[in-house]
Amino acid sequence: MLTKEASATYETDSSFLRMTRNENMILEVAILNVIPNLTAEFEAAFAKAERIIASIEGYISHQLQKCIEEPAKYILLVNWTDLEAHTIGFRGSEEYQEWKALLHHFYDPFPTVEHYEPLP
Repeated sequence: MLTKEASATYETDSSFLRMTRNENMILEVAILNVIPNLTAEFEAAFAKAERIIASIEGYISHQLQKCIEEPAKYILLVNWTDLEAHTIGFRGSEEYQEWKALLHHFYDPFPTVEHYEPLP
């Protein structure tokens, strides 16, 4: 069990990204409803877009998973060091404009994004 004082560091093979778990880390959650006949194109665009988000300061990790019951629905989970890394750092960046151009036209309706924090 991790305590507030404890942390764990992980490294990925390719980017040597360090992930430190602590009480400040937040989880961004977005349910992505993709236009049904565009799922293959969305997945290909996301493969490009994930490199963009991974380059942002404060980014820790992400997962994109596809719904079994509704094949045009995905969940995007992104861990950030803090809320501002996402809402100010990423969304205020030039890279976000590229992210939007790659992905936003696939959604119907446009997703609601929520942020979660660990329990104490």
